[in-house]
Amino acid sequence: MPDVTKEQILDALRAVHDPDLGRDIVSLGFVTTASACDGAVKAVINLTTPACPVKDQLKAQAEAALRAIPGVQSVNVEMTAVSKPASGPERRVAPEIRHVVAVSSGKGGVGKSTVAVNLACALARTGAKVGLVDCDVYGPDVPMMMGLAGEPEAQGGKLVPKERHGVRTMSIGYLLDEDKPVIWRGPMVHKLIEQFLADVAWGPLDYLLVDMPPGTGDAQLSLAQIVPLTGAVLVTTPQAVSTFDVNKAVAMFKQVNVPILGIVENMAGFVVEGLVENAQPGSRVRLHVGGAELVAPLDIEGRFSTVVDVFGSGGAQKLAAKHGFPVLGSIPLNPSVRAGGDAGAPITVADPRSLVAQRFGEIAGRVAQRVAIQAHKALPILQ
Repeated sequence: MPDVTKEQILDALRAVHDPDLGRDIVSLGFVTTASACDGAVKAVINLTTPACPVKDQLKAQAEAALRAIPGVQSVNVEMTAVSKPASGPERRVAPEIRHVVAVSSGKGGVGKSTVAVNLACALARTGAKVGLVDCDVYGPDVPMMMGLAGEPEAQGGKLVPKERHGVRTMSIGYLLDEDKPVIWRGPMVHKLIEQFLADVAWGPLDYLLVDMPPGTGDAQLSLAQIVPLTGAVLVTTPQAVSTFDVNKAVAMFKQVNVPILGIVENMAGFVVEGLVENAQPGSRVRLHVGGAELVAPLDIEGRFSTVVDVFGSGGAQKLAAKHGFPVLGSIPLNPSVRAGGDAGAPITVADPRSLVAQRFGEIAGRVAQRVAIQAHKALPILQ
């Protein structure tokens, strides 16, 4: 029997579709190697990012499609994610960075920096090359949350980003005394953001997350002017005052033609757990919280668990429905998140098996999906 041909391999792989991009992996250019020898078939599929959440699904489908080819004895499918040049407009600043994503909010106090730091760490854990630039010049929290301090080194006329947990970082917090306030006008903020992008030796990155100041001021406009953004991730809490301010952020990003990748609802409920000793089967516990009564059943061991919506609920879902972007995920209140941030050990690193860390991992996957979709919107369809 003649050996399997490259054309047979590619034809088989055309049955494998990326569910997010809606096209087969051959026309998307993902198949970089297709060969066969004595019935042994090898294919290399290069994905848009190591953080691709459907990587295992695509591999399984590709293996099944190749095994169905007559004459195939064995199948070896290798999944890679070798960086390619950034798509879209040619970037004058930071050309080695594939995607720049702003993490922003309409107001302060919603945990935007916490989300940015843990999202960066979660993406890095997938094998992606990730950077995090702290553009919140008035309240730079990234150094503390990442457990970093001291001035960055200079090399070849550029600052070398400080790295920890697999994430390269830059912040004005590395350059100023801890107790020295930043009292700057708009043009100085614009110049700093430009320097953090152009005068830092970031090297090749899959993602550069930008932790923005709260609101819709100079920093957001400057970033959109300096570098083409792949999109923005918005952070809110469920309460009405937070979601109200997010509407302004949505309008601002639309005005400067920056796509909204989605919204993260932080502080979405607090889990209360406990044990009632010597409880009778079928008993319940009544909790009085904020003028409301919560009733939780006890299990056979007398344990109970319930969620207290400290800041209300459903705010992110309403915003998403109103503006037509997805909810990327919800993060419950958890003291370990605060403790990890204070200690420079984000929960995605300190306790990767925890519920909150798993939620951040899921959000990272959805961000990667949305980035891939956005990056391929303007690409031609290959026949």
